[in-house]
Amino acid sequence: MDSNDCLRRLRYILDLNDNRMIKLFAEGGQTVTRAEVSAWLKKDGDEDLEVISDKLFAQFLNGLITYKRGKSTRPSPEPEQRLTNNIIFRKLKIALDLEAEEILGILALADFRISKHELSAFFRKVGNRHYRKCKDQVLRNFLKGLQIQRYDASSAGNEENLD
Repeated sequence: MDSNDCLRRLRYILDLNDNRMIKLFAEGGQTVTRAEVSAWLKKDGDEDLEVISDKLFAQFLNGLITYKRGKSTRPSPEPEQRLTNNIIFRKLKIALDLEAEEILGILALADFRISKHELSAFFRKVGNRHYRKCKDQVLRNFLKGLQIQRYDASSAGNEENLD
């Protein structure tokens, strides 16, 4: 899945303003400007759109993990130079502290159903014989389910704010 699209969706789902996004990048070890964030969030086809590198997006996701889970006593992980849907999915799972059943529920909100075994295959190491590549459809439906879940929670007055 396109990193810019994923970043836009996460901004909307988590209700992140520019300042919070800049702070999340900083938590991941990268200083960015408001202009850079704005350029990454432009819609596809906009002439001012700048493609965010995998490394920068990995730093954003690492910052989200640090923000949501707290600083670790272990050294910060090195940001990946190349992101895959599997890595993005795993980082979101960690940041949002989600268990398999919760992820399956989120996917069900988007009318997308997979088994627990299929889900666990996405989080295995690449060399594992049960490893399965996470396709765009799975990640897109996970983000759609998160959006639906957030909308339902905010409608019920249980909105979680990151600010």
